[in-house]
Amino acid sequence: MRSFRGADCDTDYYLVVGKVWERLAVSKQEAQKFGGERFNLRELNELEVREQYQIEITNRFAALENLSDDKDINRAWENIKENIKTSAKESLCLHELKQHKPWFDEEFLHFLDERKQAKLQWVQDPSQRNVDNLNNVRHESSRHFRNKKKAYLKAKIEDLETNSMIKNVRDLYRGISDFKKGYQPRTKIVKDETGDLVTGSYSILARWRDYFSPTTECT
Repeated sequence: MRSFRGADCDTDYYLVVGKVWERLAVSKQEAQKFGGERFNLRELNELEVREQYQIEITNRFAALENLSDDKDINRAWENIKENIKTSAKESLCLHELKQHKPWFDEEFLHFLDERKQAKLQWVQDPSQRNVDNLNNVRHESSRHFRNKKKAYLKAKIEDLETNSMIKNVRDLYRGISDFKKGYQPRTKIVKDETGDLVTGSYSILARWRDYFSPTTECT
């Protein structure tokens, strides 16, 4: 924001000019509606889990081959997909969503509630005692928040060192990328035929289907 006092607008107010950055994003709940089930693929690094998954999926595809051939490609793909998902459910665990602020725990909420109550008391009775109490609570809360975040960052750095020592390149570079980029919300937006933005999950899938259907149709 910047004020231009020299601009003559024939008014008692000064002209103010500001720059606004606009970011389009879909809500988190809307983006996760079509997320489906995500499996923890890291468990496949364990020999016992990998062998169990191989046995499950081999048995299911062997049973699928004994069935009559289906000429419908969509139905055949659905059968293959369901067999893969069922085998993964029986062998792997579901992938847990990543918490972006793991230091935000119950103790963190306790300090926030305590600071909120202290501020409410100061608003209702702005006495010196309530002012001192609010300042003390703010100081303790800020100190606790800083210490919790420092401990989290220290643990992340130790994990990076451990991954570097054991040659776990994937997790190493993923952790480095998190430090460099920080939190970036995922946006799922495409344009339709007229250039308008489409944000719904099913609408986006329909748009991709219409986009690729001319190239996939058999002549």
